[in-house]
Amino acid sequence: MINKMIISVSGKGGAGKTTLVALLLKVLLSHRSDKAILVVDADPATNLPEVLGVKVEKTIGDIVNDFRDTVSKPKTAIGLSKDTLLEAWVYEALVELPEFDLLAMGRTEGEGCYCYVNAVLTKVLDRLSSNYDIVLMDMEAGLEHISRRTDRNVDTMIIVTDPSVMGFRTAERIKELLKEVHIEVKKVYVVGNRFPDKMKDLIWKWSLKTGIELAGLLPEDPTIYEYNMLGKPLLEIPDDSPAVKATKEIAKKIGIIS
Repeated sequence: MINKMIISVSGKGGAGKTTLVALLLKVLLSHRSDKAILVVDADPATNLPEVLGVKVEKTIGDIVNDFRDTVSKPKTAIGLSKDTLLEAWVYEALVELPEFDLLAMGRTEGEGCYCYVNAVLTKVLDRLSSNYDIVLMDMEAGLEHISRRTDRNVDTMIIVTDPSVMGFRTAERIKELLKEVHIEVKKVYVVGNRFPDKMKDLIWKWSLKTGIELAGLLPEDPTIYEYNMLGKPLLEIPDDSPAVKATKEIAKKIGIIS
């Protein structure tokens, strides 16, 4: 198993990125290793904390809003650069738990500030990631995070797709954008989510055609729907559920468990 790894999970909206991140974390924790784990919710929708059953008091977006209000006042933070002050505040958004830490991006108020939040997130992640063995990042839907180079230091990217033309096209475009913006990712995988048996051959053929290696398939799992409907953390889903079993194989494939 690789000692240190930053993993980014991308794909179109609704493909199952957050579910996969939660299940990968569950599998990691079930192995009871001494690895230090950071989970990053880089999606402005901020659904991951709820899926994990973690309460987040402040997101990076909240911190940025407070910071902007503070620095607009006279005689604020004299002697400190804005970047230094903001970076210190951002660490307040880090939720430290016994088995893993969580950082939620959230969103900011107003227009024209989202890129700045991403710049701050990227800078903080550069520093934070050196303190962890494994970083799991749940990225926002679509392609914008690639253009903003939020994934610039990623070792492994997993693109999640459902059985749809949009899912496949998004995956192909993500791979193209990585080259266009000169992001060097050591390994890019695809994970198929909710593929019926009769369509599994399609993603295998697509994988061979595009050169994006298939890491595995997440099956339809009624337990996932049940837990989501009841608001129960996916970390508590039974180990023998089909989705957890499939995620273990995916985790082995990408090298985060042996």
